[in-house]
Amino acid sequence: MSSNAGQSDHNVAAAQALLKNDRLPFHRKVTYGFTDMAGNLLYCIVGSYMLYFFTNVFGLSVGTAGSLLLLGRFIDAIGAPVMGVLVDHTHSKYGKSRPWFLWMALPFTIFIWLLFTTPAISGTAKIVYAGGMYILAELAYTAMSTPITSVLPNLTSNSDDRMSANSIRLVLGNVGNFFAVTFIMPLASAVGHGNEQRGWSIAVGIYAVIGFILLMIGFLDMREKNIENDEIVTIKESLKATKGNWPWILIVAANLIYWTAYSARNAALPYYFQYNLDDKGLISFFNGFSIIQIIGMASVPFFVKFMHKWGTTVFMLAMTMVGQIWMGLAGGNVTSALIGWILACIGSGSACTMFFAMVGDTVDFGEWKSGVRANGLLTAMGASFCIQMGSGFGSFIAAKIMAAFGFSAAKATQSAASMSSISFTFIWIPVIIYAISLIIMVIYRKWERHEPIVTEELAERHAQTQEDAAE
Repeated sequence: MSSNAGQSDHNVAAAQALLKNDRLPFHRKVTYGFTDMAGNLLYCIVGSYMLYFFTNVFGLSVGTAGSLLLLGRFIDAIGAPVMGVLVDHTHSKYGKSRPWFLWMALPFTIFIWLLFTTPAISGTAKIVYAGGMYILAELAYTAMSTPITSVLPNLTSNSDDRMSANSIRLVLGNVGNFFAVTFIMPLASAVGHGNEQRGWSIAVGIYAVIGFILLMIGFLDMREKNIENDEIVTIKESLKATKGNWPWILIVAANLIYWTAYSARNAALPYYFQYNLDDKGLISFFNGFSIIQIIGMASVPFFVKFMHKWGTTVFMLAMTMVGQIWMGLAGGNVTSALIGWILACIGSGSACTMFFAMVGDTVDFGEWKSGVRANGLLTAMGASFCIQMGSGFGSFIAAKIMAAFGFSAAKATQSAASMSSISFTFIWIPVIIYAISLIIMVIYRKWERHEPIVTEELAERHAQTQEDAAE
């Protein structure tokens, strides 16, 4: 008995020492953030302007564009778990997730550029080109973005460092988003000299070069821990990590719903300001103010200390809904609408931060419950799948509502019904959908309370494994 007790105490002490010494340097948190900064620099152009580009620049009808977006997102959403499994099967000198930044940086940046390049074709060929490039760009983004989330649990086992690194990552990601949504339209106008199609191609090409450089810096500075002990995780084992993993199931559901609401809002935004408020310049102006969400993202660790993760997420989702309603009540008062927009941006950006952080915790829960650490599959489904599928649903909902009420980019002036549909999609659809995500996060609190037990027991297991290996 005393021998077993002594061994147990030794394992606990070793586990505590392991957790204390496993820290992530600040510079590596920053360069880790470069990966998301690069991803958002390009992908947020897709998320915010794809529907608008297809209808107002590329020349597709809103119905055709909406259908292409849903089809492309659906295919790419299926690719997310496949990518997760590929990460789990990866075994290289760089680790499981890190090498994907090297392999996918160039394809990702090239396909995004081609997506916003309009070829001299028409009819069916033009639709096929748009759909094909959209699918390739999305698949490349999934292959590049999945490792951003899956690598975090392998950078450090320290929960505070993970939260800090994730916050820095999303702050820098938001900087990428800021430059994407704020300056891409003015830059396209400046370099296009009256030719919008040429302008968009050149502007996105410039962004693509910058994104590639950032991804390479992130790859070169990144280090995965314990890669010499990495084992290939089979598909069967990966699926085993999802069985009974209720925290993961809840996070996937809440995050999928979040991205549906977020994408519906973003898809409708350019139309709302161009047609409902009759000021196209407000598109970049309001999108530029989205940088304010950095305040919320940076303060997330502070809120978590007092409100826990589930409580912080619920609070931020509620703030987002209040901001949306405020904009709806503001009507044509731009100053008042801006206040609502700021609230909505701080809330949605912070909620997004929480989902990315919590999906990493579900990897720990899956390992604790099943003995399988399926970083790739769990984080791919909890992050990339939710982004892809949610964005597809959101853009499709926006396009179909607008199409149903007679929107056409060929019309300089929209009908009252068309403008009402744009307003409803931009303001009220997100409020309804965000509320569902909020309810799910209230349910999640039960599982968050169980995390200290999971963390401690996993650390003890890892300490024992290291000792056994040493012997």
